Amino acid sequence: MTTRPYVILSAAMSVDGYLDDTSPNRLLLSNAADFDRVDQVRAESDAILIGANTMRKDNPRLLVNSDERRAQRVADGKPAYPLKVTVTRTGDLSADLNFWHHGGEKLVITVNDAAEKVRATLGDLADVVSIGPDLDWGLVLDELGRRGVGRLMVEGGGTIHTQLMAADLADEVHLAIAPLLVGQPEAARFLGPDGYPGGSTARMKLLEVRAIDDVVFVRYAPKERS
Repeated sequence: MTTRPYVILSAAMSVDGYLDDTSPNRLLLSNAADFDRVDQVRAESDAILIGANTMRKDNPRLLVNSDERRAQRVADGKPAYPLKVTVTRTGDLSADLNFWHHGGEKLVITVNDAAEKVRATLGDLADVVSIGPDLDWGLVLDELGRRGVGRLMVEGGGTIHTQLMAADLADEVHLAIAPLLVGQPEAARFLGPDGYPGGSTARMKLLEVRAIDDVVFVRYAPKERS
């Protein structure tokens, strides 16, 4: 049996639950101290995953930025950077995005109908694997487990967070809550409507809460519902 990764959903959101606003520029919800916390979680992970929509919209490099943390990873016998993973149903990816040109190894997980399209677009920029005719998150985690990923950090976007929470596949949720209000219904939210395990009365276990300057950091265990 393949051991699936331990899955951490990581997000920064406004008090009213938004990941961003609708302006052309990305809304920075975290502060410098919280960005450093995120960098630490990345350094402790074997892989970091974002969706193709988030990649296209934000064009992130998705790196461990600290020289010291990268050096510690190498000293521990790991690559300097975690494996970077994206998931796509359509295969609509651009080879010009920052994701492919920074950091270490990259992996695209897709479906049968899109696999050749992705390979033709990316060439040797990433390993490409299809998990079958449909995008099944259990199969995604199985594939990562076979590749030795023990700890997976998922940085969004909201559709992926929603799907993993609804499928009860998230082991931890890391939320940085910024003292901002977005109030734009068309903007991206951390979670959307879905049939979450246990329904609206199932309370997740609180693991940690602390202030990071003006941001509140909260850590929950979704599978430990009461």
